[in-house]
Amino acid sequence: MYFVYVLYSSALDRYYVGYTSDLFDRLKKHNNHHRGFTGRTSDWRIVYTEIYEEKLQAMDREQEIKSWKSRKRLINLISSAGSGHSD
Repeated sequence: MYFVYVLYSSALDRYYVGYTSDLFDRLKKHNNHHRGFTGRTSDWRIVYTEIYEEKLQAMDREQEIKSWKSRKRLINLISSAGSGHSD
């Protein structure tokens, strides 16, 4: 099982989209000040997920969401899932 996920950092007021097979381990890694975009803060939280059986499906969906390059469209996706997070 694979997850496409969206993280949100209130410190940065930014979203991050990724995919993984271990959602909670991946969140821990994002919050442990590693190198890269999410390493700048440790307040990332999961605000949206989708589940896929195949890795390729998750990878394709991650790339689709990233290709939007639209904060508003991403927020609409999160809101439509009833996560309770919005701008």
